[in-house]
Formats: sequence, C-alpha cells, structure tokens
Amino acid sequence: MKILVLGIGNILFGDEGIGVHLINYLDEKYEFKGHQVDLIDGGTLAHRLIPIIVEYDKVFIFDTVDVDDANIGDIYFFDFLEVPECISWQGSAHEVEMLQTLEMIHLMGDLPETKIIGVVPYVIGEDTTFTITEPVQKASKLMEKILINELTKLGVECKVKNPDVDIQEIARISYKKGVPEEALRGCVIGENQ
Repeated sequence: MKILVLGIGNILFGDEGIGVHLINYLDEKYEFKGHQVDLIDGGTLAHRLIPIIVEYDKVFIFDTVDVDDANIGDIYFFDFLEVPECISWQGSAHEVEMLQTLEMIHLMGDLPETKIIGVVPYVIGEDTTFTITEPVQKASKLMEKILINELTKLGVECKVKNPDVDIQEIARISYKKGVPEEALRGCVIGENQ
C-alpha cells in the first residue's frame, strides 16, 4: 500500500504553514515501516500536486481549516468526501486551490481515499512570521497522534528515531528543507560567498 502524508500551507504566515511544518517534524521524528509512507511538503502547489496524489492508495492531508464559531487550535478530522457543513476552506488562497484540486481529481475518478487533519489557525494577514501560536503548537501534538493512530491501523510501524523534535524549532527552519546547503550560502545579510 502506498500512503501519502501531504502538508499544505504557506510557511510565511505563521499558523498557515502548520501542514508543511508537521511534514518536516514527522520526517525528523519518525521512521515508517510496513507500507510505503511518503511525507511531502505540498506548500501552496495545489494543482501541481495532481500527478503525485493520484499515485497513492491513501492520502492524509495536514492543513488549516476555516470553521464557523471555532477557536484557534480546534482540530477537525474528516473524510474529504464527507466534509462537515461547518467547515470551509475559504481562509486563504492555498486552501481554496487545494479544495479545487481535490474536487478535480474526484471528478476524474482518480481520488484515493483522502482524510483531512485540519486545525483552525490564527490568521496573520500581511505580516510574515515563522512563529506558530501556542494553541496551534498544542494542536499539532493531537494532529500527530491522529495520524500515527491511523497509520498504525493500516499496519504501518511508526518508530520514533528522534524524540526531541520541537515543532516551533522546525517552523523556524522549514524554509531550508529540500534546498541544497550550497544554495543557502550567502543568503545571510553580510555573509560573503
């Protein structure tokens, strides 16, 4: 079985990047055995993820959700085909595009079983920050637990390889993930190449 764990979000806007930060966090913390489990930072790619998503048997998506009368840090776990009426993905551009992407794949008949693990974020606005609010940091632990429970039910062995990973520390360096070290040289103001 091929399982995709996809993190969606914009890391420039604090809580909006929690999906991506969780992917990087899980990559640092766990080793998965028993089935193929791929952790992918989907960022704000949306439609460009279609060829990737359709290759899997099961998909879990970490993202932010907009929910009527909810509090920051509230978590919602649901099947994409059975979205509760109180939930919308209208909080930011990446959410709208991801919703449309999944709907297009479904209309074509190629959507794998897809579960959403969503959290209500503090919406930042225009200021860039790599800091995650305290309620969303706490919520990330439950989001992690939900995923690990679901993977275990599917027969995946989830072995902790690094128990000391911190989600806020990961959020501070998520922008570096997947970028070769040499590409980052000279990016610090005043550093010579």
